[in-house]
Amino acid sequence: MFSETEKLVLEYADAITQTPVEVADALFAKLREKFTDAQLVELTATLAWENYRARFDHAFGVESEDFTQGSYCAVPVHSGKHAEP
Repeated sequence: MFSETEKLVLEYADAITQTPVEVADALFAKLREKFTDAQLVELTATLAWENYRARFDHAFGVESEDFTQGSYCAVPVHSGKHAEP
């Protein structure tokens, strides 16, 4: 269900959240084919921030407030047609 780019980003997310962090040169080369330097900085910063937040919360025993229990985010199905203005 994920595009090749999404799978690549998920692989990167897994790599940078492991301890110790080890991103293979081949993986980073594939990322450079898809993303600009600025995009890689933003992607890495976002993943690092979420990793920091998750570890911080875990260390202090912060649990979910269940605000989204039973909720979902519907992803629109792409019909291939452009919506008319």
